[in-house]
Amino acid sequence: MNSGSANEMTENCPIARWRRKKEARPSEILDAALAQFVEKGFRATKMEDIARAAGVTKGTPYLYFQNKEDILKAVVRETLVANLKDIQLLAGQHAGSTAGLLHLMVETWWHKVGSAPSAGLCKLMIAEASNFPELAQFYFDEVIQPSTEMMALILQRGIDQGEFRPLPVAHAVDALMAPLISTMIMNHSFGQLPGCPLASTHNPLAYLKDALDLVLSGILKK
Repeated sequence: MNSGSANEMTENCPIARWRRKKEARPSEILDAALAQFVEKGFRATKMEDIARAAGVTKGTPYLYFQNKEDILKAVVRETLVANLKDIQLLAGQHAGSTAGLLHLMVETWWHKVGSAPSAGLCKLMIAEASNFPELAQFYFDEVIQPSTEMMALILQRGIDQGEFRPLPVAHAVDALMAPLISTMIMNHSFGQLPGCPLASTHNPLAYLKDALDLVLSGILKK
């Protein structure tokens, strides 16, 4: 028997297919959980809802995750945190102007985060923060704080290079982040209504670019 035939038999073996399916289950559970959390909210989503949406038995999620909170944390880390690290790497490698870097980051953020299903996590966490303070702290520590620290470093880079005027960095960070947050919230709330006329839902990327230009016009050194 040649190696090609042996490999083919291995691939077609029921045990091999079962192993591949088992390895895929955690990601399938997380995808299903994300959809359920965004649609129903964290409190209303039950473990059996996640199992049903993932097409597995009720007990299967417990083979990989301790509870619903554990699943939400894994969803956040696999989506928002992973994409944030990619954007941080992009920022660290950029050699051009800081204004150009911000434009590149906004476009990258939109394609990786803002237009992805995981954008619904922003609205979810704002809605559920007071009900689940431990999860809110987790989200702050792993998503909000690293994001604001990254933006602060980028703004300071622009100031140090003489591209931006001296400014209150913390306030400027909020001005830059607000349109990103607003876009995620509106697209997963009023943006679901037919004929919603808001700019952030009608053409989100154009809205984000224009919002960035407005901020840059106030911080660029004349």
